[in-house]
Amino acid sequence: MKLSAKKTLIHGALAAVLASTVVASSVAVAADSTADKPPVRIAFVTHGQAGDSYWNALKKGMEDAAKETGAKVSYQAPEAFDPIAMSRMIDAAVAAKVNGLVVSVPDANALQKSIQAANAAGIPVIVVDSGENDVKKVGAKFYIGSAAEYDAGKQAGIRFKEAGVKNPICLNHEVGNVSIDDRCRGFKDGMDGNAPQVAMTMDPTDVTSRVGAYLASHPNVDGILATSSSVANVLINDLRKKGTLTKYKFGSFDVSPELLEGVAKGDVFFALDAQQYMMGYLPVVMLNNNAKFGVMPLNNIYTGPLFVNNKKDAETVLNLSKQGYR
Repeated sequence: MKLSAKKTLIHGALAAVLASTVVASSVAVAADSTADKPPVRIAFVTHGQAGDSYWNALKKGMEDAAKETGAKVSYQAPEAFDPIAMSRMIDAAVAAKVNGLVVSVPDANALQKSIQAANAAGIPVIVVDSGENDVKKVGAKFYIGSAAEYDAGKQAGIRFKEAGVKNPICLNHEVGNVSIDDRCRGFKDGMDGNAPQVAMTMDPTDVTSRVGAYLASHPNVDGILATSSSVANVLINDLRKKGTLTKYKFGSFDVSPELLEGVAKGDVFFALDAQQYMMGYLPVVMLNNNAKFGVMPLNNIYTGPLFVNNKKDAETVLNLSKQGYR
């Protein structure tokens, strides 16, 4: 090889090394520029009632994302369904000047003023779980959760009808929560108008007494749709003890070990999975990146609903549910 050719190769190699060094230095500088900043602070405020296992997977997702990103994350919810109490919690988060806010919106009229105050203060807000249709109204960025609760309820109704169910009921544990109301409204439409609601609280005694009284006075009921896994769990255990669970087509929104074991055994029709782990995990990652790099998705992200209605899928999701992911 000629000397000039060797020089060319050497010069090229040196240039490549120098370029890579510059790039590496730039990356290091970029990393160092955020390393000395305080952690991003993110507040979650939901309507999740105390004892409602539905929110456990969301909390796990939130906690996992906080560990991965280094963000400082808090979670608050009223003891019982109370949008006014939620608004005060949101106001407190705004006053604390958090870097990001994650809220469920079960009642836009009650929460609108507080969420708009966060937006006015420059705090980005992500809506999770409920309130898809109220994102613009309250001034939030976008929604993460199940798509169109009404449509999910309607699909549930259609499945019941195709299975031969004639007289089902829809259990509403949070009357006034637009998402839960939409589930029952969609279910009724999917059943061609024949699916009355039975209202109750989440108290186990209230669930069994109200549903038990209704079933006793309406012996023609042949299907039950629960709108919460916590309510479903109580009722499944109660009906099993009475030996009457198989008398009904039983389905529920959300998943739990009790529901999934029922699907696997064949005495529960289906469970609707909202994949709420992602409702906790994704907002933390997104708000952390927004605070550091100014990036944010533009559109809603749908995590469900997924119908779990066969033994194989139920066993897979059950394993994940026991680990807290579903």
